[in-house]
Amino acid sequence: MFTGIIETLGRIHEIKKDQNNLHITVDSSITNELKIDQSVSHNGICLTVVAIKDSFYTVTAIEETILKTNIGDWKTEDIVNLERGMKLGDRLDGHIVQGHVDQTGTCIKIEEANGSWNYTFEYDKSLSNITIEKGSITVNGVSLTVVNSKTNQFSVSIIPYTFENTNFKNFKIGTKINLEFDVVGKYISRLYSINK
Repeated sequence: MFTGIIETLGRIHEIKKDQNNLHITVDSSITNELKIDQSVSHNGICLTVVAIKDSFYTVTAIEETILKTNIGDWKTEDIVNLERGMKLGDRLDGHIVQGHVDQTGTCIKIEEANGSWNYTFEYDKSLSNITIEKGSITVNGVSLTVVNSKTNQFSVSIIPYTFENTNFKNFKIGTKINLEFDVVGKYISRLYSINK
């Protein structure tokens, strides 16, 4: 379980394909605090640490993860958002994030707005996921508030701190991102699809 508040950034050092799996080695400032079997969110994807050496650690993504996220597009030197699992008793500064990506989306618009940034994302509506105006959404692991919610797209506003301390600053038009919809929104969308 995560909060969507990014702790730090990691750099992809190596990617190895092993049958249907990907072994991904990350260089990070928090590596010395990690343990084998620990869960870490990488761009919103919950992955388990399987090896640690110096400032590098390795996680493994299975075929299901590769199919449902943007992890198959990652390359060495890419920068990823990192968050360790939340501790019981900590403040929940973002919202409840499972680290289970629902689907990918695409960045379709970026606007600078006098010191902040507005990003618009589009996603496939056929999977019945929805956003709710002023509700929560997780984009590449970042907990954000939805604005301008539509059937298959939404926008978010990014403050300078988030821009500088996440990989949002590397987004371009066409960037594929991971989306985890709010648990409440998921529940409503499931009810809606059942009652159609």
